[in-house]
Amino acid sequence: MIALVRGTLAYKSSNHVIIDVGGVGYRLFISLSTFYSLPETGEVSLFTHTHVREDAMLLYGFLSLEEKNLFVILIGISGIGPKVAINILSHIPAGELKRAIATGDVKRLTGLPGIGKKTAERLVLELKDKVGPLEDLPGALDSSSATGVPAGDLLNDVISALVNLGYKENHARKVLENMKLTPNLPMEEVLKGALKVLIR
Repeated sequence: MIALVRGTLAYKSSNHVIIDVGGVGYRLFISLSTFYSLPETGEVSLFTHTHVREDAMLLYGFLSLEEKNLFVILIGISGIGPKVAINILSHIPAGELKRAIATGDVKRLTGLPGIGKKTAERLVLELKDKVGPLEDLPGALDSSSATGVPAGDLLNDVISALVNLGYKENHARKVLENMKLTPNLPMEEVLKGALKVLIR
């Protein structure tokens, strides 16, 4: 089983990358979180999960071991395959997903792609013990650090502006989550920063 791939980033898209390892290109499916954290070029190293099917052997890549471990846990749940798991991790940071599970936040979980109420309830039931107690999670006592973006009206205003410009809400939110912004930044600066990423 391939557990890690290190090489030159030959191609990068929102759902997969190709890494050149000694002249051999490995295609790894990735989440949006990993996509936004990867450089445009250069050497990269990704933790991997090898998924074997009757007709194919697929590699899934993760920049952090935490995200990989969550992926493995998710696909162990009945009704959640690799595609659904990678979509979940594309729409919620690993730490926030752990918090939602630890607190039994079914409403937050049902907002994720491919997750209905029953599946969300099953996630909480089966994974609550695996993610650990809430107080052990990073940022558990500071709700503003849960997503790494400004909370409240500023965040909503920027997302609303991006949606009005034609961008999808989930995509806009994911961009902001990966910008590591602070609440005291003016809206114009936040919006400009998000647009720079979105128009690449």
